[in-house]
Amino acid sequence: MSKALLVVDVQAGLFFADPEPWRAAELIATINRLADRARTAGAPVLYVQHDGEAGSELEPGCIGWQLHPGLERAPLDPVVRKTACDAFFETPLKATLQALGVTELVVVGYATEFCVDTSIRRATSEGFSVTVVSDGHTTKDRPHQRAEAIVEHHNWVWAQFIQPRHPLRLAPADSIRFEPEEAPHA
Repeated sequence: MSKALLVVDVQAGLFFADPEPWRAAELIATINRLADRARTAGAPVLYVQHDGEAGSELEPGCIGWQLHPGLERAPLDPVVRKTACDAFFETPLKATLQALGVTELVVVGYATEFCVDTSIRRATSEGFSVTVVSDGHTTKDRPHQRAEAIVEHHNWVWAQFIQPRHPLRLAPADSIRFEPEEAPHA
C-alpha cells in the first residue's frame, strides 16, 4: 500500500481570521511533522487549496487564498485547487493520486465538518483507504457548537464508519508511519 499525506484547506484566510481555528498553531506543527515524516519515507505530500468566489477571503490570488505561511511545503509538493467541499469534485486529485501510485491517504486539515469530512468520505468511495489523523484536523466555534466538540464528534463518527473495501481509520499523529509495510513472512 502506497501512502500519501493530504493537507486540506490550510489557508491564510481561514487561519488568520477572528476567531482563528481551535488549536491552530498545534495543527500547523502537526502537519509539518507529518509532512517531514512522509517525505523522509518517500511518500508524496499533497495540498488542497480552496478557490473562493470573487471578493471572498479565499478569492484566488488574494492573501487569504494562499496556503498558510507556516506550512513547510516543498517546491515539488502538488497543489490541487478545488471549488467545493469535496476535494475530488471536478479536480485532478484522483488522477494525481493514481499517477503517484497512492492507495492510502493520511488526511489532515480544515474544516473538520466541511471539507475534511466530505473529502475523506469521497476518498473511500473513490477506492482509497483513509487514515484521518485524530489530532490533525480542526475547525472554528460555530453558533450551535464549540470547535472542540465538533472535532470530538467527527472523530467518533469516523471511528464507526463502515466501508468494507476501503477502510477509514483514525490514528493520532505520533502513530502515523509512511514507510511501506512489510509483507508477513511465510
